[in-house]
Amino acid sequence: AFMGGQIGAFKTLLLCFITAIIGGSLVKWQGLNTLMKAQTNFKGGKLPVNEVFDGFCIVIAGATLITPGFLTDFIGFLLLLPLFRLILKEFMLKKTNFEFHSTENTHHNRNTSLDGVIEGEYEEVDNNSDKLK
Repeated sequence: AFMGGQIGAFKTLLLCFITAIIGGSLVKWQGLNTLMKAQTNFKGGKLPVNEVFDGFCIVIAGATLITPGFLTDFIGFLLLLPLFRLILKEFMLKKTNFEFHSTENTHHNRNTSLDGVIEGEYEEVDNNSDKLK
């Protein structure tokens, strides 16, 4: 309401529309780029931890960019900046107990078994105890 009174309702709506289009395009481009990086890492045997964090930030950016308001647009555009996401991730690592690990060789083929060992549980059942006398 404050900005609308300063620059006019039409200019405010036009700015909201422009930021939504630009933000939507950036969210789509960065989201697809992050998805491709995650797939490449996963196929290479690495967990895409950084890409998951980036993807989460990009989703939040998209949500804030479609929410009307200059403050939400500012937050959304900040979340689209890779440098800001890196700073945010480092801040979260310092303030929380979260750990980001990028381990290699975590992707296993389902058709291979480890040394021919099959793990399982069993239970002996006495068929005579279930019959009525």
